[in-house]
Amino acid sequence: MSTGRDYYEILGVPRDADAAAIKSAFRKLAMKLHPDQNPGCKVSEDKFKEIGEAYSVLSDPEKRAVYDRVGHAGYQSSGGGQGPFGAGGSADFSDLFNEIFGGGFEEMFSRGGRGGPRNGPQRGADLRYDVEITLEQAFKGMEREIVVPRAQACAPCSGSGSEGNAPLESCRTCNGVGQVRASQGMFRIVRTCPACHGRGQSIKSPCKSCGGRGQVQKERTLSVKIPPGVEDGTRIRLAGEGDMGARNGPPGDLYLFLSVKPHNLFERDGPDLYCRAPTPMCKAALGGEIEIPTIEGERAKVTIPAGAQTGRRFRLKGKGMTHLRGKDRGDLHVELLVETPVNLSAKQRKLLEEFAKDCGEEAHPQTQGFFDSLKKFFETAEGPSR
Repeated sequence: MSTGRDYYEILGVPRDADAAAIKSAFRKLAMKLHPDQNPGCKVSEDKFKEIGEAYSVLSDPEKRAVYDRVGHAGYQSSGGGQGPFGAGGSADFSDLFNEIFGGGFEEMFSRGGRGGPRNGPQRGADLRYDVEITLEQAFKGMEREIVVPRAQACAPCSGSGSEGNAPLESCRTCNGVGQVRASQGMFRIVRTCPACHGRGQSIKSPCKSCGGRGQVQKERTLSVKIPPGVEDGTRIRLAGEGDMGARNGPPGDLYLFLSVKPHNLFERDGPDLYCRAPTPMCKAALGGEIEIPTIEGERAKVTIPAGAQTGRRFRLKGKGMTHLRGKDRGDLHVELLVETPVNLSAKQRKLLEEFAKDCGEEAHPQTQGFFDSLKKFFETAEGPSR
């Protein structure tokens, strides 16, 4: 079915393209334009025939040599373009597809690219279950019961879908093949049987419990173990706990997706924990000890040196989170937050004012250093304008 277009242009390859490039271009276009992928589309069907004609010429060294020598018009007028296989234009496209796709092109499209027969057992679907836990539970690990609704084989029909588990009959539409073939001109199209949906068998009396589906939805209680050290977003796979497969096929898997609630004291970064510890101004000035809670529910002491400032960090080794794969623990990092006193009484205010008057520059080295730098900055900035 020549349209007068250049064969190289049809396949979208340059004139010096090698055989591998031509084959690759045809493969991509054939997958895209195949009638099974575009049912009822006349434009796709015409283009599909067009690329077949172009490939049949350019893939043959002798035909391609003639085509390159006399050009498109000359090749057509010489009778070389009578169909996708030269003069034998009525030949089936399956020979060409078997060469390109390894003998399984029709089957591949008729199965929707799934790579397996539809009339046999099929693996069940995977399921997802979201579990929210606390940081303490993530630290210790836990065992928890969950209730999962999933598809299971119907007991009365043993998953066959037939009332009383009666034998299934061979589908009369496809004769048990699960596929039907139809001819459209020079094409032979293979599609899934509309009567049995690819099973190859039909149910005379559908099971009343499952309506012929062979499956029912039931809740299943599972006891799952969450190991210590899990992080937010951890995925746990429970093999074989997903939906039961169609026609008594194997079940899929169940995936637990863990999310860890934010904590009001600790922030987590991998195995390490971070917390901020408010400390009274007097204790920060004089030095002393403060108590810090730990993730396991205990208390740890941190020694504050005299003159400690906000932002000072202390590390408590081995007081962080449990490692997911190991017995070691991360560290707990404590950041000091010096708290200025508020709601002072008259007596306290007076004492603080006396303290402020009595303090010299050496008591506030950072403050004095800041004002010295500020003074130099303004002196430098005002210098050129004088």
